[in-house]
Amino acid sequence: MYKIIYLFLMKSSILVGGQAVIEGVMMRVPGAYATAVRLKDKTIKVQRKKFISIIEKHKLQNYVIVRGIIHLYESMKMGYQTLDWSAEMQEENQETKKKSSIINNIQEFLLSVFSVLFAIGLFLFLPLFFANFFEEIINQPFVFNIVSGMIRISIFLLYLILISQLNDVRRLFQYHGAEHKVVYNFESGNDLNIQNAKTFSTFHPRCGTSFVFIIMLVTIFSHAIIDYVALFFINQLTVLIRLSLHLVFLPLIAGIGYETLKFLAKKQNNMLFALLSKPGLWLQKITTKEPSNNQLEVSLCALETAFGKEKINKLQGKQFIADAIG
Repeated sequence: MYKIIYLFLMKSSILVGGQAVIEGVMMRVPGAYATAVRLKDKTIKVQRKKFISIIEKHKLQNYVIVRGIIHLYESMKMGYQTLDWSAEMQEENQETKKKSSIINNIQEFLLSVFSVLFAIGLFLFLPLFFANFFEEIINQPFVFNIVSGMIRISIFLLYLILISQLNDVRRLFQYHGAEHKVVYNFESGNDLNIQNAKTFSTFHPRCGTSFVFIIMLVTIFSHAIIDYVALFFINQLTVLIRLSLHLVFLPLIAGIGYETLKFLAKKQNNMLFALLSKPGLWLQKITTKEPSNNQLEVSLCALETAFGKEKINKLQGKQFIADAIG
């Protein structure tokens, strides 16, 4: 606990974060990201790619909301690509026959479409559908969206609890814990090694999971405003009309969510930030598990490869706050 408080009080910050992938970890640092995966033969395979955000290329840092939409798109694209690569590495290692690139592309496209439709159905349509049963009682858009928001959170929690019982997902959550421990190790300024990384918590206050509750709140308020405005033009809001409107304004809501997180991240020592990040930390009891030494080794490899040996050596011994945790 003292380590966490100490790290929060430090001023130097740097872009360091990532995500768990299949049997591995992706780490993003300024100008690049690297993915390390453990193969069946126990070796570690690494892929490093240079990356400059569209925001930096076109100097869009001051364009509020727009930068949030771009950031979300880039994060999702990077996450999907690294996850896909990690899956391919496991397939190659199992000596499965490679299908033609055309078939692979079709399969990936269909899988992406199914994933999007599944997410929309589970986290957008179902909450609206169930909340609609109470519409006669709660005819105020704000109250309606609070109810649908609570249903959404309940579905999300149930979904996480159910998938966490799967062995493959449990291993994914262990790698998530390994990512956090290694980022903590980096922030502390201590030598990057397994023994040092093991001493840190799997719970990180700036993990993307920690901001889920904040995003849920932003969504409730944003959806309520959209519904209020829509009622000036439409007499009645059906489930499908609400769903359509919420989908259309999804990029805008994502941008507002990003700006909210960016503002709160600057107020890390603020009581409001601590209060709002608490549910996210509780959520990490599900989404992170204690990793093995082998998993920590993979996470360390991803971070060291992302920075490069020369850069990581220069940073060793200095203390930082990681701006982005996976």
